[in-house]
Amino acid sequence: MPSRVDRETVDLSSYPDLVVVYLGMRVNRLYGLRTLIARGPRIRHSDDKPEGLLAHETFLWSLLPMHLGIRQYWRDLPALLTWARSEPHRLWWRDFLRDSGGTGFWHETYLLRGGMEAVYDDIPQRRGLASFAPVLPARGAMFGAAARVGRPDDDLAPVVTEDDLYDPGAGR
Repeated sequence: MPSRVDRETVDLSSYPDLVVVYLGMRVNRLYGLRTLIARGPRIRHSDDKPEGLLAHETFLWSLLPMHLGIRQYWRDLPALLTWARSEPHRLWWRDFLRDSGGTGFWHETYLLRGGMEAVYDDIPQRRGLASFAPVLPARGAMFGAAARVGRPDDDLAPVVTEDDLYDPGAGR
């Protein structure tokens, strides 16, 4: 007779502003393996857990092409964006957007209170939300994650500004 398996669920009432982020880094060209090995670990948080990060998990989306994934649970969007705007993550993101080094990167963000947003950079196949929703350029009002999720508050400015990205002399 099979053993009994307890079924469990979670009580999220202590996390009303929970944010879940899925991230992926995909090797698009052979030299992208070097980028994945050198830059990939730097997108993680340091050994010290950032304020507001509840859990961090890594996993493999696929071997061929190599595609690694991360799932993170954050207390709220301000905590996530505060960390994302801090060094070294902000510089990593700016430099990656300027040159993806033979890889592609994407993330999708889901808020318990409602709202979703996503960005895809050098991802050759439409995946996730982009596989069915209209795809727009990440410019102007669609540039920052907070604006895309419908929370364009002043304290939720983009991690990297359009000027930092498109004006190579800015933001250094």
